[in-house]
Amino acid sequence: MDTRTALLDSAELASRTRGYDGFSYADLSRDVGIRKASIHHHFPKKADLAEAVLARYSDAVLTRLADIAKASSTAADAFKAYLTLYREALDDGRMLCLCVAFGAGRDSLPTAAQNQLTAFHADSIAWLTRQFECAARDKSVSLSGSPRDEAAACLALMEGAQLVARASGSAAPFDQATAAFGARLAPTVQ
Repeated sequence: MDTRTALLDSAELASRTRGYDGFSYADLSRDVGIRKASIHHHFPKKADLAEAVLARYSDAVLTRLADIAKASSTAADAFKAYLTLYREALDDGRMLCLCVAFGAGRDSLPTAAQNQLTAFHADSIAWLTRQFECAARDKSVSLSGSPRDEAAACLALMEGAQLVARASGSAAPFDQATAAFGARLAPTVQ
């Protein structure tokens, strides 16, 4: 693995477990085994590192969402995979999705990373809206609002459930918080 990738991996893990403010270049230096000056060669400022970590993470998640949409025969299938994606990101309550972690500490992020986070959430809402539009057609998910409203509620549920689970150090609160949504993912096609 090249040094840049190792730094991104280390920064992502630190951010997902301790938040953006919870690590320094000294931490990365110890973790990756290089001098702090070498980190500055790859990422002159922590803001540059935050932008790179968030860009890589959001690209990976959005690619995964596209793959989920392609592989799912119903909206319910897509939402089951989406729920699994957020559940797995918890690592049994030991960490958060990077965008949840960055969202919780948004005010300390550099402006460019804040803008990236906003774009990620907009892309997530767009994907969710498309899935709820599909659900309205295929009847695989019971709807209680417009696809756009459902999408906003779903994203808030997933991110909020992650925060509560992380605060407890267990995935159980996530499972409890998302159980009602999961129950809606039963096919009603006749």
